[in-house]
Amino acid sequence: MELIEGLKNRRSVRKFTDEEVTREQIEEIVDIARFSPSWKNSQSVRYMLIIDKALKDKIAEEGVMGFEWNTTIMKGAPALILVLTVDKRAGYERDGSASTSKGEHWQSFDAGIAAETFCLAAYGKGLGTVILGVYDEEKVREIVGVPESQKISALIPIGMPAEEPEVPKRKEVADLLIVK
Repeated sequence: MELIEGLKNRRSVRKFTDEEVTREQIEEIVDIARFSPSWKNSQSVRYMLIIDKALKDKIAEEGVMGFEWNTTIMKGAPALILVLTVDKRAGYERDGSASTSKGEHWQSFDAGIAAETFCLAAYGKGLGTVILGVYDEEKVREIVGVPESQKISALIPIGMPAEEPEVPKRKEVADLLIVK
């Protein structure tokens, strides 16, 4: 797939077929996503694959702060990815002090880059994804056993797309680019 084509055509998919997502497919995607850039090459992003339906449904029912839209999307996806970050690594020095005034911001920045790289890789492999941000981190942590040394940065339902979403209206370059 042509890079520019993938960047322009990848969409957030919220409806999936029942086709199984395999560990092997996810390993191929993570093998690509691991090349995402990160703060001082800290490589602090991790991925947790949830393929157990009961566990995925428990997250969908108890871990999304009552946001039914996310519950429906997750229950309809054959698998769920948790994007995790090793806490206090991106944006920090080895002694634990913040490297910049941004503090934990770099952790989220790296997670965002990695999440989109993961989604683009999945798209390149024919899978659909959507990045979800409405969830109760502590409840999801409790349900799946995320170590205290890691934070949950996003939830990504993944599967074979059952829809081809329309391209949402995009702002014009003149509205986005400031030239001085």
